[in-house]
Amino acid sequence: MPYFFKNLYFFLKYNHVRHILHRTAPLADFYEYQARLLAEEMNISVADAHKNITEKVYEGLKPFFDKVCPYQHILETFQTFKNAGLKVAILSDFPPDQKGDIWGTAAICDVILGSEELGALKPSKYTFGLLAKKLGVPPESVLYVGNSIFSDIQGARYASMKTAYIMPLWRRILHKPPADADIVFNNYRQLQKIVLQ
Repeated sequence: MPYFFKNLYFFLKYNHVRHILHRTAPLADFYEYQARLLAEEMNISVADAHKNITEKVYEGLKPFFDKVCPYQHILETFQTFKNAGLKVAILSDFPPDQKGDIWGTAAICDVILGSEELGALKPSKYTFGLLAKKLGVPPESVLYVGNSIFSDIQGARYASMKTAYIMPLWRRILHKPPADADIVFNNYRQLQKIVLQ
């Protein structure tokens, strides 16, 4: 939180830019368009916008990913699925290398993609389609697991994939599962059982 408050003006403007980009068609140069949008928002040059994004987001947030705790049993789940002969992959809206070894899962993955490098953020079905293509399977054979109804569940459904949604605590307390997901689960061991049955 101190880092965000220190750069509050930037992150408010950057958040608005990302909101636009979540609804933008695939771009030939995502990073250039992102910088142009931010330049307009902040009334600065495109070069300065590029510099700000690199320093405050791509480099500035790197140290914080080491402190983010993954969901319990996530590494075990990746390994269990891999041992069962399934392909496993990650599709991230920020560059995957920004997140290091992605909490131990990187070495297990068949494919790791960053949507920005593909030209469109989730929920663009374009990015999900490319994920399926890189995995070498039809989209209908993919179960996409996520924690965002908008970015993960809706995006994967647009691309004809099956979806699994991990319930946040508030939804569990209120017994409010979303209607959009094919599978709703509370923890990754529960997902293992559902998938492997």
